Amino acid sequence: MNARPLTRPGELLEAVPGLIVTQHSGEGKANQYFLRGYNLDHGTDMAIFVDDVPVNMRTHAHGQGYADLNWLMPETVNSLDIRKGPYFADEGDFGSAGNLHIGLIDSVPKAVAQITAGSFGYRRIFGMDSTRLGAKPGDGTLLIAGEAATYNGPWANPDDMRKLNALVRYTQGTALDGFSVTGMAYSNRWNSTDQVPQRALASGQIGLYGAEDPTDGGNTNRFALSARGAGTDDAGSWKANAFIVKSELDLFNNFTYFLNDPVLGDQFHQHDDRIVAGANASRTLDGSLDGRPMQTTFGVQTRYDDIDLALTDTFQRSFLSNVRSDKVGEGSVGVYAQNMVRWTDWLRTTLGWRGDYYTANVSSIFDANNSGHVSAGIGSPKFTMVLGPFNKTEFFLGAGTGMHSNDARGATITEDPVDPATKLSASPLLVRTKGAEAGVRSKIVPGLDSSLSAFLLDQDSEIIFSGDAGDTSASRPSRRYGLEWTNRYRPVSWLDVDADLAMTHARFLGFDSDQAALYDSLAGFPQAQIGNAPGNYIPNAPAMVASAGITLGEKTGPFGGLRWRYLASSPLTEDNAFRSPATSVFNGRIGYRDSNGWRIQLDVLNLLNTKANQITYAYGSLIKTDNLYHLCYPVQTAPAAVCQNGVMDYVLHPVEPLTIRLTLAGAF
Repeated sequence: MNARPLTRPGELLEAVPGLIVTQHSGEGKANQYFLRGYNLDHGTDMAIFVDDVPVNMRTHAHGQGYADLNWLMPETVNSLDIRKGPYFADEGDFGSAGNLHIGLIDSVPKAVAQITAGSFGYRRIFGMDSTRLGAKPGDGTLLIAGEAATYNGPWANPDDMRKLNALVRYTQGTALDGFSVTGMAYSNRWNSTDQVPQRALASGQIGLYGAEDPTDGGNTNRFALSARGAGTDDAGSWKANAFIVKSELDLFNNFTYFLNDPVLGDQFHQHDDRIVAGANASRTLDGSLDGRPMQTTFGVQTRYDDIDLALTDTFQRSFLSNVRSDKVGEGSVGVYAQNMVRWTDWLRTTLGWRGDYYTANVSSIFDANNSGHVSAGIGSPKFTMVLGPFNKTEFFLGAGTGMHSNDARGATITEDPVDPATKLSASPLLVRTKGAEAGVRSKIVPGLDSSLSAFLLDQDSEIIFSGDAGDTSASRPSRRYGLEWTNRYRPVSWLDVDADLAMTHARFLGFDSDQAALYDSLAGFPQAQIGNAPGNYIPNAPAMVASAGITLGEKTGPFGGLRWRYLASSPLTEDNAFRSPATSVFNGRIGYRDSNGWRIQLDVLNLLNTKANQITYAYGSLIKTDNLYHLCYPVQTAPAAVCQNGVMDYVLHPVEPLTIRLTLAGAF
């Protein structure tokens, strides 16, 4: 993974076949993720764990499942375990599309110090060292790592990112028989050039790297303490972990410019301050069934979030008015059991069941009618089967149901926080997902590890809480099916080649009568109406994702690599009237390592200086040069629905131009 040139830490996850990691804002905000035909926003339906600590934040100010990885130091990563689909009993919330478990290193053979300098004010200092605490074989190891980084980016309004990060980790024993205690601290502040409307670029009102609101940005911090242990005995094995995380985010965004406030603009402030605590434990018993090897696992997973939330309207980060403020306590417990039997040398099955129970108390500070208590439970059966290997080839099958939680505020809401006279329907707290998958893995070609799978994912009807607006919006049932083809080829020790392709068909089910009514209300104003017709396309659901890379070099001497990532054109509105352009980007690396651990490395990001978009959306907004702006303000002559919708247009965040970063690293 560390052989990959990275623009930002979250891109480390692109080692996952079919996963695209991008950014539509500044370098302190959580990444945008795409997997299996999902625009996962900042993490919904993809569960991420680091050292068994959950990263996804539920009932979050900016979006359900918000998963910020800007605090992850790539050099401290040891492994990335990937499981896709709702087929595994020990995976719960947010895991319908994928479950990613990131492991951390325990020690380094020598102290590491490195400095990186690059284009657009990129500067980073990183250091890491470990030491044995005692001379006895059972004594533990202390690992310390830290970084400081700055970055401005190509933006007319510089990001002015300032990041500090630290990790302290004590380990004793092994991953199967031992324990570890890990502490982390992280702080970041930044400006952000969010997505901008294409019409403003076309008219020359702003440049490609300009901003409609130069005061967007934010600051965040995260402090975490976790412990984990594992052991084996004559009966089987066990493992357990516990964690406490304190995080805070203040985020200032303006996505619609002057749609809601034609004078001061639409900037809003989202505040999230929380403490997350939890503990998990599992016990695996080895046994037999009529002489056939069998393993049975029982587990329990708990979590509690104590959350302070606020949404306010702002102007240049200054307070204007409150939208809503809430205190939320949300707890959950998950229990599971799974049984694996090796029926023959070529057949094994795993049958499991998971039960989840959630409860939440919402105290709405400004509107008691949106306060309340809600609870829900859901059961999820799981099944997997593996046939083989036959001539270094095995076939696999998975089926099961899963779930994700919705924002607790959406489950207790009764009225619009901006207009209490408008009554709203509450959303379900838990939403079910159903999935199935079949495929084949083969190593029949020497050096080649290849797999091909076909999958199906159905999601029930749900009502999603919008953190940006403070209210709920309806969503229909959806269905996704597709193919994934993954290849890793290592013919010789100094050459690695990988190539992945994922294709997905994603559609809503049923007819959207609310969208049809909105479309009719915009008649006579094509600048607002086009893109609002009812349809079954799922916005930002990519039909194809592809990547390929080649890595050259031994542990010492020259090394290099070239990577390509491709995100195909996607529908941006339900009627497919707006589609994103495809994005194709190459990144490269060359360097030299000596036998003493010293390294010099040059990364070239966006090697071909491609003009493309990190992400593209299409929705209604207003800027002061729009003709529609003058029909809505100061004297409104256009219908209210048209003024509330604004001009439908592409809004985009461009890929950074060709960027170089030079790293010098030493081992001591």
